[in-house]
Amino acid sequence: MAARRERTHYLYLAVIAAVVLGVAVGFAAPDAAKELKPLGTGFVNLIKMMISPVIFCTIVLGVGSVRKAAKVGAVGGLALGYFMVMSTVALAIGLVVGNLLEPGAGLHITAETRAAGEQQAEGASESTVDFVLGIIPKTLVSAFTEGEVLQTLLVALLAGFALQAMGKAGEPVLRGIGHIQRLVFRILAMIMWAAPVGAFGAIAAVVGSTGVDALKSLAVIMLGFYATCVLFVFVVLGALLRLVAGVSVLALFKYLAREFLLILSTSSSESALPRLIAKMEHLGVSKPVVGITVPTGYSFNLDGTAIYLTMASLFVAEAMGQPLAVGEQISLLVFMVIASKGAAGVTGAGLATLAGGLQSHKPALVDGVGLIVGIDRFMSEARALTNFAGNAVATVLIGTWTKEIDKDRVAEVLAGRAPFDETTLLDDGHGTADDGHGTADTPADGAPAVTAPAVTAPADSAPERPAKV
Repeated sequence: MAARRERTHYLYLAVIAAVVLGVAVGFAAPDAAKELKPLGTGFVNLIKMMISPVIFCTIVLGVGSVRKAAKVGAVGGLALGYFMVMSTVALAIGLVVGNLLEPGAGLHITAETRAAGEQQAEGASESTVDFVLGIIPKTLVSAFTEGEVLQTLLVALLAGFALQAMGKAGEPVLRGIGHIQRLVFRILAMIMWAAPVGAFGAIAAVVGSTGVDALKSLAVIMLGFYATCVLFVFVVLGALLRLVAGVSVLALFKYLAREFLLILSTSSSESALPRLIAKMEHLGVSKPVVGITVPTGYSFNLDGTAIYLTMASLFVAEAMGQPLAVGEQISLLVFMVIASKGAAGVTGAGLATLAGGLQSHKPALVDGVGLIVGIDRFMSEARALTNFAGNAVATVLIGTWTKEIDKDRVAEVLAGRAPFDETTLLDDGHGTADDGHGTADTPADGAPAVTAPAVTAPADSAPERPAKV
């Protein structure tokens, strides 16, 4: 096991080296670097291929193993309420910083920039009704084939509640899905070995496309956005995590360091979603809480996107010489945050949402979106990192509020005494928060928790307890 973990350590060192090499190639041979973009796209697509099966297995096992359906509803309701509050806080911070910096003042629009803005606005708007109807898949299996996170979430919840209602008759199905989950995570572990190649191609392409001039001309908006994200994550989320859960945000982020590196190299928080699910379960948060909070957060907890939309809108308005009044700012940005739901983790979705929001509220500003195009890829990295950090913190907080977290386990994991199994990407059989203890029959080889006896225990033996999964 130690040898295998050592190999995965070298894998992530290779990712760092690939990022550095990609930057060098992007500056030395920009034309050739642009042609490497398919390498990064291909790797992200491989990860996205696994999103639906990971979410389905995790949620079905989590929800199907809980004897009380009300607990699932309580977790979901608490999570959505928290997401709404934090999105509002992020929006407010972005408004304050954006108005103080006035980052777009003094810039001028060119014909090429206008064309770029118009291109981003095409088909970018989506009504609330379309969004809600889009959650319902065309067929029971189309959610998996179309890769829609919210559709997969809906199907998985329905399947989980159905298994709850089936009682003992549904236990063989739960065991089967547990085996499928092991297969899915094993495939994901294999895909991760392509990370250095994907990181190299993605970074080389974006550096080759933008060069250093674009970064210099728009340094104020970029640095201001980065500073705002850091302020929100370490001050707001960090304080909340310490006060509620007694956990250091630095320790949590150190535990998730490899996921942050993966997001940094791909600019997509979705690329780390499967690993976040596995690591939060390993940390000591119960399966139902992880299975509901993480996938839902990827569509509704868009702290980084809220900050981005706020500052980008103010930037474009200033650059166009049409600064927005406070009332206009709030109206426009509330619309944008609602319109962006379900787009988390998709590279470029923030830019399309920005263009669509400006198109619907103040069409004269759409031309200015072209100013953002050149640096959006770099801003999307901070956006994705902030979204990911917000979802990781949210999972710990929801677990604490619902008493579905093993605090002793959290301390052990964050102290490095219970390392995560990188070979299977699966939890190693720890207990849930309802008893605060690990299972006595934890497999030594890192077998997944779904094989724990509590999943297959008769319904009348533990009618009110979360399954030890």
